[in-house]
Amino acid sequence: MSPNPRQMLLLQAVQAQGSVMLDALATTLDVTLQTVRRDVQRLADEGLLTRFHGGVRVPSSTIENIAHQQRTTLNAEGKARIAQAVAHEVPNDCSLILNIGTTTEAIAQALLRHSGLRVITNNLNVALILSANPQCEVIVAGGVLRGRDRGVVGEAAIDFIRQFKVDIALVGISGIEADGTLRDYDYREVKVSQAIMAHAREVWLAADHSKFNRPAMVEVATLARIDRLFTDAPVPEPFPTLLDKAQVRCHVAA
Repeated sequence: MSPNPRQMLLLQAVQAQGSVMLDALATTLDVTLQTVRRDVQRLADEGLLTRFHGGVRVPSSTIENIAHQQRTTLNAEGKARIAQAVAHEVPNDCSLILNIGTTTEAIAQALLRHSGLRVITNNLNVALILSANPQCEVIVAGGVLRGRDRGVVGEAAIDFIRQFKVDIALVGISGIEADGTLRDYDYREVKVSQAIMAHAREVWLAADHSKFNRPAMVEVATLARIDRLFTDAPVPEPFPTLLDKAQVRCHVAA
């Protein structure tokens, strides 16, 4: 199949954001919802897109994440809004842990004007960003360096994190499935993220809209483990009910 010009625009819109609801695509392309559904089905049949209830996303594997460089550009504007919303809620003079992910890297950038922060991280990109803030002390976990995204994983990282109890864990995730489980791809990364959550007084999850209904292989936790969720668009069904049941406070960054 060779996509027509309208279908190419549709593909570009989805690739730019990671995932898009069908009604938003219809508005963007100025066509009917029925036309979008037909185009999406054809593109999905060719393996160019993956459908979920009410929307469509870039194809993804349950066992391997998208490359880090590509993730930095996917929905960058939405991640920046999330980062500003998180930074607005983070007080000065507190302790934080930030994990691996492009959203936590955006949060680090948004924290550059904060003072009195003590930040622990297993993300060398986060450490490099926050090192530019002289009012922030950065503590880097040791362990196995994952070259593709500069994340630090392994038992040494877990043992290091277990020494601390911080005010807030700011965590990203690869996918949130319809049963309320938070999932990721690398079991070594998951073990570190679980340690991070266990050693924080509050856990704040930062996840853009593309993470909802996105599959991944390894369970990190459930929504019940989260205190606050920061996202960039109203959450789709069935997540409002799941968030209410788990008593998670949801912030939608405008």
